[in-house]
Amino acid sequence: MADFNLGEGVRKVFLAGVGAIAMGAEKSGQIIDDLVKKGELTVEQGKVLNEELTRKASQAVGDTQDAFLRSRMEGMTAEERAAYAQKIADMAAEIDERATTVEAEVEEVEETEEAAAADEDAEKTDEE
Repeated sequence: MADFNLGEGVRKVFLAGVGAIAMGAEKSGQIIDDLVKKGELTVEQGKVLNEELTRKASQAVGDTQDAFLRSRMEGMTAEERAAYAQKIADMAAEIDERATTVEAEVEEVEETEEAAAADEDAEKTDEE
């Protein structure tokens, strides 16, 4: 009994739930496609139904993730929760910083490409 890890058990339950939801969404998508092929549903009805099922599956996954996070945090002390929250905030700041860096690099590449295109146009004009 000493080998039992509550966190690992919760993690496995979470992953099983996500897997079940994903499998259900996949199977329902296949059923919808079959009904569309047989003409029992129009393509538009199938799209709407598939979008609704996808939205519900995404919501269920989000709810499962929230429940997993809540159960994990309930097992922590106030200090552990504060440290965990700080760790998450640090991760979010790092991700935001990387996103800003990537956006700046994309803008720089676009400006360089625009300058090169302008130079090409100027060279063509000079040749004429």
